[in-house]
Amino acid sequence: MKLEGSCHCRAVRFSLESAQPYPFMRCYCSICRKTAGAGGYAINLGGDNRTLKIQGREHVAVYRARLENAEGGTTLSSGHRHFCKTCGSALWLWDSNWPDLVHPHASAIDTPLPVPPEHTHLMLDAKPAWVELQKGPRDQCFAEYPEESLADWHARLGLDGR
Repeated sequence: MKLEGSCHCRAVRFSLESAQPYPFMRCYCSICRKTAGAGGYAINLGGDNRTLKIQGREHVAVYRARLENAEGGTTLSSGHRHFCKTCGSALWLWDSNWPDLVHPHASAIDTPLPVPPEHTHLMLDAKPAWVELQKGPRDQCFAEYPEESLADWHARLGLDGR
């Protein structure tokens, strides 16, 4: 499925192909929540990085989170969180651990998205108390990351992105 997206001020517009366009995953980690999740979580989709086309690239900036390690120091996240430096809209995440993938934020997508039959709530150990979990009867919940990938979730439910 072709996805088209933009930032709020429309300085950045982008498109990509996605075989996993269902906005099923809700991430409550502090990075997603604070950079893209005003409702207490962020929703990322899956896409083919080779198909990502960007208009207004000069308006795109990248944030790499600093992660605390066990020794009390910090390391730089491998996740590159792209956002519009004009209006601040979160656009997509790219991670060097999975270079063929790009994860646009569902909130930046302008294409009508399909409604997921269930949701996966992850990183719930990082969810603040004020965030109310909106859990449906088929939803799955995880303290950290589930073993089921984005592609696996779509395949299990027979959702091929068309």
